[in-house]
Amino acid sequence: MFAVLKTGGKQYKVQAGDVLRVEKLDAVAGDKIQFNEILMVDSTVGAPLVAGAAVQAEVIEQIKGPKTISYVKRRRKHSSQRTRGHRQQLTLLRVTDVLASGAEKSGVKAATGTADARRAAHEAPGAAKAAPEAAEKPKRARKAAEAKE
Repeated sequence: MFAVLKTGGKQYKVQAGDVLRVEKLDAVAGDKIQFNEILMVDSTVGAPLVAGAAVQAEVIEQIKGPKTISYVKRRRKHSSQRTRGHRQQLTLLRVTDVLASGAEKSGVKAATGTADARRAAHEAPGAAKAAPEAAEKPKRARKAAEAKE
C-alpha cells in the first residue's frame, strides 16, 4: 500500500519501510509521528485530502542537507562580489505504517514543522506577558493624557 503525503510544501510518495528526508520537523530522534495531510492512498484520491488516512513514521535523526553555494558578481563600475553558503535543516524519517482509515484513534503525535510549533507556542494562552495599559498606549497619547490631568 502506498500513499502520497504533503509536508513542508512538498509531496512524497511513500510506502512502509521507506526512508525520507523532509523539511525540519518539531521532533527528536526516536519519536513516532503521524502525517495527517494525505492526498492519495492506493486508488483513493482525496478532494483535497483523504479523510481518516494517515502515514506513521519514526524519526531517525535531525540532519543538515548538502551545502549549496551561491556566487553573485556585479560587473561594470562596482566590481563587487559575494559568496554565500547554506545548509538546509532536514529530518530523516522511516515510514512505519500507512493507514487508510482510523487516523484519529491512533494516538500518535501529529507531525508539525518548526514554524508551526513556534506559531502554536506564540498563540498559546499565557504565552504573552500581561502588559500594563500605559505601556500599550503610544508615547504621544500618554503625554496628552498626562497634560490633561
